[in-house]
Amino acid sequence: MQTSTAWVSALIIATGPALGQEGQGPLSAIDWLSQSVAVPAAEDSGGLTVAIDEPPVTGPGDALPEPVLTTALDAPSPDSAGLIPPSISGLPHDLWGMGLTKDIAEKLTLSRAGELPALRQLFLTILLAEADPPFDADASGALLQVRIDKLLALGALEQAAALIEAAGANAPDMFRRAFDVALLTGAEDRACDTMAKTPDLAPTIPARIFCLARSGDWDTAALTLHNAEALGDLDADQAELLGRFLDPALSEGEPPPAPPSPVTPLDWKIYEAIGEPLSTEGLPIAFSYAEIGPRAGWKAQVEAAERLTRAGTIPPNVILGLYTERQPAASGGVWDRVEAFQDFDAAMQSGDLDRISQTLPAAWARMQEAELEVPFAMLFGKALIDLPLQGDAARIAVDVGLLSPYRTEVAKHDLHGDVTATFLAGLAKGDLAGSVAPNSLGRAVAAAFSAPTASAEAQALLDGGRKGEAILVAIDNIGRGVEGDLQGVTEGLSLLRLVGLDEMAQRTALELMLLERRG
Repeated sequence: MQTSTAWVSALIIATGPALGQEGQGPLSAIDWLSQSVAVPAAEDSGGLTVAIDEPPVTGPGDALPEPVLTTALDAPSPDSAGLIPPSISGLPHDLWGMGLTKDIAEKLTLSRAGELPALRQLFLTILLAEADPPFDADASGALLQVRIDKLLALGALEQAAALIEAAGANAPDMFRRAFDVALLTGAEDRACDTMAKTPDLAPTIPARIFCLARSGDWDTAALTLHNAEALGDLDADQAELLGRFLDPALSEGEPPPAPPSPVTPLDWKIYEAIGEPLSTEGLPIAFSYAEIGPRAGWKAQVEAAERLTRAGTIPPNVILGLYTERQPAASGGVWDRVEAFQDFDAAMQSGDLDRISQTLPAAWARMQEAELEVPFAMLFGKALIDLPLQGDAARIAVDVGLLSPYRTEVAKHDLHGDVTATFLAGLAKGDLAGSVAPNSLGRAVAAAFSAPTASAEAQALLDGGRKGEAILVAIDNIGRGVEGDLQGVTEGLSLLRLVGLDEMAQRTALELMLLERRG
């Protein structure tokens, strides 16, 4: 796949790290990271958990003092690294203001990024934004790692890789993340090459064997495995799996060892290499990247791309290409979506209004079924705007247009005076004057546009100059609104408007009104 610039540009048009106990820094909860390199025990990771490749040499009776960690006062903080400048993100340089790293990390950690595509995009933009580091930031890059881990947890692998590269982060713990991204995106040879050329990176035994084999040095890989087994450095399942990886004939006809829990990207890659690929369904969403390439079957590619498109981490043109790649050979489930999409796409290319009117309802129903309405709108919203459709197809075309980047153009059309349509058009234009809210949700939305009032928590953060944290609170408030808390809808949308994110508030309000999301 193409990364990062193209998708960051598209971004402009899920559970992550967890906090430790009080008094500790943010702790990474990405438990599926491969132990690809050994991290020195004394390395300052800004309070983040690190991968130790060997047991401690001290015992419980030792009384040595805790190591003292020092940081140069004038060292720049990697926490300011980002991919989207304020002029494009709409977020200020002082996004975090006087906020503390621990508090910001906690809010990033606990945020679910919402069920609505607009809020997921806003959350990803926050993670990728260029911004001044928090007030207490140092050279450890603690918040940078939290942001990267959240990107990994949400399945935004290409964005995470680009952020690591932009930050110039090359510490072992950061390389682990880059290595796993490379494994899942098909760039493992480059990652292995980097590991071999970087003396400061000490690969663990499985990673060393994997990379030696990838480079064609099978003899050294086999010797490394033999020595590790002799020294007891690998458990029986690890040794058997790596043995099959180096020489599949040794265990031909026998079932492979059961996958570990959790499965790491290195585990996944080795199972794939021995001809026993593990399904990515049920694994963290980041693993879906491993199945959108040509090495996976078409059905697996489509399902993986649907998951990533729904998460908002890959551009809609990826699913467009996969849906239209070939004719489905079966029916039911994903194949029904493929068929409906292909029928509608062919109708659009033909320009035949009757065909478009006949195929649009079925395609839209299938997109709703998969919660892919907004990606579908991004693909077809503009083309549908001026078509003289009638009946059900005309109504759907309006909804598609209002969910697309061309919503203001749709709002200029005559929407036939319907109360709901007039209200939606007012939202698209950012002006509800003369509109009547059609239901209780509409009234909660309208309140944010007529007299915006943030929650007490968000207002306190704004008063303290902590705008970024306030926006995260707003995202969570609206998320509660999706589950029925209408006050959360009003407070969250109000906050977005109070910080100048009016267009995001409009998009979010339209999605609340048009999409069936119940958390």
